[in-house]
Amino acid sequence: MLGSVIWLVVVAALWGFSTPLIRHGSAGIENISYSNPISQWFAELQFLATKWKYIFPFLINQSGSALYALALGSADLSLAVPLTNSLTFIFVSISGRLLGEREGKSVSYIGMTLVAAGVTLCVLESALK
Repeated sequence: MLGSVIWLVVVAALWGFSTPLIRHGSAGIENISYSNPISQWFAELQFLATKWKYIFPFLINQSGSALYALALGSADLSLAVPLTNSLTFIFVSISGRLLGEREGKSVSYIGMTLVAAGVTLCVLESALK
């Protein structure tokens, strides 16, 4: 049980810390403009495929997805999904803040505290079964 929770927290951290890096790495893609949708898609693909600041966090994010698929084999789904999704939100907020993105409002911090409390209760409830 505890091993599954640890792996799910690692997944949430991989997803959460890579998301703002992906956002920063893809900066400038909005400036690509073609009238043909297929040409637009290929131009955007080429833009992203040549940016290591996008590729590296993307690979980290995808490794989190592979680890998540493995962790689901031994985890309780009623715990795994809320745990990873809610903790991912917290890790995205923390890493975005570390990268200098706009500071969150105090309501966001209250929300993160409530999320952490809820996840803790879910883990405790599953551990006491």
